[in-house]
Amino acid sequence: DPDSGDNGRLQYSLVGGQTNEFDINEKTGQIFTVSVAGKAGTFYLEVQAADQGTRRLTAQTTVNVTVDSSSSSNIVMLVLNQKISAVERKRVEVQRVLEEKLGWNVYVLNIYSKESDRNSRSSTDETQVDIIAFDEAHQEVPAEDVKRKLREQRGAIELGLQEVFSASVSAAVAEAPAAPAAPESTAAIVLGVLLACTFIAFLAYVLLDLTRKRKYGKQDLVKKVDIMEGIDNPWADDKNGSLKSLEKPEHMNN
Repeated sequence: DPDSGDNGRLQYSLVGGQTNEFDINEKTGQIFTVSVAGKAGTFYLEVQAADQGTRRLTAQTTVNVTVDSSSSSNIVMLVLNQKISAVERKRVEVQRVLEEKLGWNVYVLNIYSKESDRNSRSSTDETQVDIIAFDEAHQEVPAEDVKRKLREQRGAIELGLQEVFSASVSAAVAEAPAAPAAPESTAAIVLGVLLACTFIAFLAYVLLDLTRKRKYGKQDLVKKVDIMEGIDNPWADDKNGSLKSLEKPEHMNN
């Protein structure tokens, strides 16, 4: 709006569509998600801009927001030593500083405290800011490149944020925690362990059985040898169990 004064000061609002899932910054027109977790598809919003003159002039447009169920791997976490309430109030200014120092289009996706208690929003002095950067071709900048640039420009970023918060600010890149294993992966691991244990038990049984057979086989051989040694001539034992002379009868010699 080219007018000056109140006639040129615009206020944005959501006047129609699926407004329960979104919110808007009335000063900047930036739209935020509120309750689209787990949802996917296209949402339609009617956005109005109105000046603050005596006779308020308005204009409206439709904004189509497409929510993709897939998650980006290029989200970077930045930790600020500021209260979450202060960071939320300065969200736009924080984003502006990051864009100026990084040279990319930066979007602040989420602001939250590590504390789970909602009362900590006013007392915690450490806030995590999730950001994602886009280059001039509107392509996501790889997370590693964003982290490298954040570390290189850390001093300049902290000076810029110091002006925003009117206090000394430290900005550190945080590493994302390892994602928990999926139930399918956990089940596969457990099954693999069980199969391995079963195989080891079977192998141990086979080895034990072979050892036992060898042991008893040797004992049987020793017994047979002892029996053989206890009989002077086993061939002298006839069917009735009596011993006979091995001398051939005379008629056999003929």
